[in-house]
Amino acid sequence: MKKNKQTLSLVMAAVLMSGLSSCLNEEKLNPSETAASISDASARQENATASINILLNTPVTDAILADLGKYGKVRDVLKEINVVILNASGSKLSAIQKLSYVQIANPDAERKGAPIDAVPVSDFSAGLNTWNLDAVNVTDLGKGRVIEADATGVFIGVLDTGLLDSWRQYFPQERIASQYAKSFGGGGQDNGNVSEQPNKWEHDQDSHGTHVTSTIIGYNLNGTYINGVAPKATIIPVKVLNQTGSGWSSVIARGILYIAQLKEGPLKNAPVVINMSLGGGVLDAVEKAAIDYAIGKGVIIVASAGNSGAAGMGYPGAYAPVISVASAGWKSQGATPNWWYALNVPDPTNPDDFFISGFSSIAKPGQDLDVTAPGNGIVGPYQLNSGKTSYYFLNGTSMASPHVAGIVALMAQKNPALTAAQAEATLEGAALDMAPAGVDNASGHGFITADAALSAMQ
Repeated sequence: MKKNKQTLSLVMAAVLMSGLSSCLNEEKLNPSETAASISDASARQENATASINILLNTPVTDAILADLGKYGKVRDVLKEINVVILNASGSKLSAIQKLSYVQIANPDAERKGAPIDAVPVSDFSAGLNTWNLDAVNVTDLGKGRVIEADATGVFIGVLDTGLLDSWRQYFPQERIASQYAKSFGGGGQDNGNVSEQPNKWEHDQDSHGTHVTSTIIGYNLNGTYINGVAPKATIIPVKVLNQTGSGWSSVIARGILYIAQLKEGPLKNAPVVINMSLGGGVLDAVEKAAIDYAIGKGVIIVASAGNSGAAGMGYPGAYAPVISVASAGWKSQGATPNWWYALNVPDPTNPDDFFISGFSSIAKPGQDLDVTAPGNGIVGPYQLNSGKTSYYFLNGTSMASPHVAGIVALMAQKNPALTAAQAEATLEGAALDMAPAGVDNASGHGFITADAALSAMQ
């Protein structure tokens, strides 16, 4: 799409009015959390009442629930994945772990990830080019969208903070599946009680989920439409993080199970992807079981690698069946005031034009890092004042993950029967190797582009 001076002026005016900031970072995982083991977490809670997530090696029965009741109060049961959430003293954890019917038990793990008008278009596939979409070859400067795929018919569950009250000012209503939107709250900070919160999904105060969604489907920047990786995907907002962008693995597991249930039910004939721009320092048993269950039902899961640099990846991104995404920036960033929408990323894509973000988590032994995507200087809706639309650059693997979730959605449009294993293998095979040569612990298999992924599909 050609951009005239009037369009560019409108964009710059919107940016200036919005107080666009280049230094705001999204959530960061605590390095000490990343290094912590489940036993470390147990020790910290030795004398405190805590929520304990228990994965059984057998189906849940009344007898098992009665026996666990001797150790604490049963707060929740997820029969689909043989899970019990128990509120108990941390001192009881060791005894619980030794029970014959218990496969794994661990404290609920912390996870981290802020007026209503209708947008008069159904998608932003004809929207403006931005550097990150140019980098993954979805758009090209002066040409608009350069690939035919747009993710029509694909659903993406965004497990995050939900959407801002003003989401209709940013997104087409047709792209948000409000009939399936959900909010789950509680978890570790609420003694293990996970509950549904009607309509809270569209009353977020954190903005993180809104920014993540904008990368996938595009957004309205004060009248100028910005493209998205997958502009005709349908987003299912599932709020699993609280109003400060943090939460618990038991809540996230419930969100994953909810999307899996949709895939089994009303969405059984549609491709379904999950994006999780969140993470924490340990692999929680319940979250792992929920992921395995969802993938078994045909859901493809993409997650951020984490923002802890050399301290290692966060979970669930580091868990092998999940497609994990590291963050890269463009070496031409900041070259001009309007670089983010007016500079052309050279074609063909040269991995030497990009750098691994300093905050992007590297893979430690036993952790699985798959691919890299843009995560430095990503512009999108982000509000510091409720009800006042504004836009910010954000940095983080949280911003990289939705690029790949969008690419997976394009792939699933091409092959609706695409499995998680097929998607991961295709992305890894199509990725452009970044220095050092070969698969490495900073970039995984390399920088992924949409055209390369689509071309690599059999």
